[in-house]
Amino acid sequence: MASGLFKWAKQHIEPGLDPELLQRLESVPKKNLNAFGVDQFGFDPEVLKITFPIAAWIYKNYFRCDVFGIDKAPEGRKLVISNHSGQLPFDGMMIFTAFILDALHPCFLRGMVERWVSELPFVSSFYARIGQIVGEPSICQKLLEANESVLVFPEGVKGISKLFQDRYQLAQFGHGFMRLALQTKTPIVPVAVIGAEEQAPAIANIVPLAKLMNTPAWPLIFPQLVPIPMPVKYRIYFGDPMLFKGDGSEDDSIVGGYVEQVRHRIQTMLNKGRRKRKSIFY
Repeated sequence: MASGLFKWAKQHIEPGLDPELLQRLESVPKKNLNAFGVDQFGFDPEVLKITFPIAAWIYKNYFRCDVFGIDKAPEGRKLVISNHSGQLPFDGMMIFTAFILDALHPCFLRGMVERWVSELPFVSSFYARIGQIVGEPSICQKLLEANESVLVFPEGVKGISKLFQDRYQLAQFGHGFMRLALQTKTPIVPVAVIGAEEQAPAIANIVPLAKLMNTPAWPLIFPQLVPIPMPVKYRIYFGDPMLFKGDGSEDDSIVGGYVEQVRHRIQTMLNKGRRKRKSIFY
């Protein structure tokens, strides 16, 4: 069924793609594809080609994304570290889209998704086909060593499911991304996303229902009944790259200090971005 749907989409959607968009997608480096045109993690550039226009439309017309400083991001491998919010990962989709549409040189960004997502039928295979990966350090290390770029949300589930009263207050960051950056000598690009915190305001987390449904959280969204995002305006700020010295074997106190530097940088960018905007919708 999925194969038939793909063939239909390739036949009917691909010919109508905007030539400039198609050129940008074609210019994204494609590495280590096997005889079937898929890499070892399941990424299929042809699937990305026929699905990316949806992300591009959302980026341009629904969230109307404004991007600042994306040219600060270096070419080659990098760890893109961002705040996380909004109940559903549209923030990740928009950062991913920005690197293809608005970067000087289109860049394919691998997003690290939560492990529980890999258990979801259809969703897990679709994520793999568009190049997203399960949040395993060993997989991330392989990608960085292959000179690829990876998007990480160190707040994890605590970030995406935070309550409205905690908006733009960063949760604690995990340390894993920093050890990977040190081990692979990879620069960190800090990112602040303004807008996603208001797209699906959660006023409570229904813990018993989350346990019943085996999900990390079950937000009570107001005024929506389901976390369909409101058409807020996104503003995505990219900061100067940060490169730290070490090999990843440092004490937790040292690594934790580096992590706090990144967290503080992003929190500062969030605070400045919020002060600059006049409305969440324009």
